[in-house]
Amino acid sequence: MSQPAILSVNSGSSSIKFALYPVQNNALAPAIISGVLEGLEPDGQIRLRMNQQSLPADHISGENDDARFTAALQWLHQQVSLHAGSFTICAVAHRIVHGGGHYAASCAVTPDVLQTLRSYEHLAPLHQPHNLDGVAAFARAYPDVPQIACFDTGFHATMPDDETRFALPLREHEQGVRRYGFHGLSYRFVSHRLSELSVRASGRVLMAHLGNGASLCAMRNGESIATTMGFSALDGLMMGSRCGQLDPGVILHWLDQGRDRKSIEHLLYKESGLLGVSGISADMRTLRASDAPQAAAAISQFAYRIRREAGGLTAVLQGLDVLAFTGGIGEHDAQLRADVVQGLSYLGLKLDAAANRAATGDAAMAIHAPDSSIEIWVVPTDEGMIAAQDALALIN
Repeated sequence: MSQPAILSVNSGSSSIKFALYPVQNNALAPAIISGVLEGLEPDGQIRLRMNQQSLPADHISGENDDARFTAALQWLHQQVSLHAGSFTICAVAHRIVHGGGHYAASCAVTPDVLQTLRSYEHLAPLHQPHNLDGVAAFARAYPDVPQIACFDTGFHATMPDDETRFALPLREHEQGVRRYGFHGLSYRFVSHRLSELSVRASGRVLMAHLGNGASLCAMRNGESIATTMGFSALDGLMMGSRCGQLDPGVILHWLDQGRDRKSIEHLLYKESGLLGVSGISADMRTLRASDAPQAAAAISQFAYRIRREAGGLTAVLQGLDVLAFTGGIGEHDAQLRADVVQGLSYLGLKLDAAANRAATGDAAMAIHAPDSSIEIWVVPTDEGMIAAQDALALIN
């Protein structure tokens, strides 16, 4: 007799993460299949890592980025089916970046829901189309299985008006021009994990999700009160290929020069950030391996922006009890963590250098020195687990 399981899918801008969680006694068991198909960014090298093994994926191709992404989804479905064994998928949980003003809690995807979510694609053009293409692809592959949308914006629904409002006329706010915040599934997981690890987690917490997309979140009493991303996933920190915070006057300047919307969007989302400053790569690992001065300049600016935004959020929190690193860079780049902590040492943060080097993203670890006034943690995130839990609750 087959055992039910929930498939969690995160179709992102540069990768597709997935995991299959068995359902036992009406609860989720650890994933039996997990992996990531990465390298889907422009000029990226596609590779699949599944259950600690690498599989060649250089056969995935397409005449453009969209065609290559579609081919990647189809191949991933084949691999999941091949390795699922006796498990029957009873729901597919999808990370959806933007829920707009309509959706905070996870929900089943109906044609009407999908249409509404498509209307938010311009708010997150690097992610939302891929997220929804993933929903459509797995709906075709599993036509009788519920597709569940789990929103990155939902965690930030607790942010106060002072944080969500722009200094614009009220009519703009009422039409949805406001700050939403993202990486919410990751922050939900880290928040829950911290509550298991530290009594300070109910206090003033700063979480740093650092990866190809990057943001900070200020949390008090387990709730988001401020974050660096805003109306779109373009705001805040410098990222892999996104610029982060930018004076809107720059956009007006480009428009005066005659640049069109499409070219500006491409520049902001796909040509900027680490890639734009270095001129080499959007991947921090590639930049670390490079001797080029432009690579060092990009890394330095990335760390600087984190320290700068962390200072502002610490002021909002009126102090700090816990700093937590997560995301691909946050979990694996010890030097970046050291640079950030050194820049925030005036707050009383002190790093345990040996513990920092030992934290490689395999498990949650404290990396603060014994005499640090603020706890510092590395917490590997699991957005898929959060999404799968929501899916299980809904189908029950």
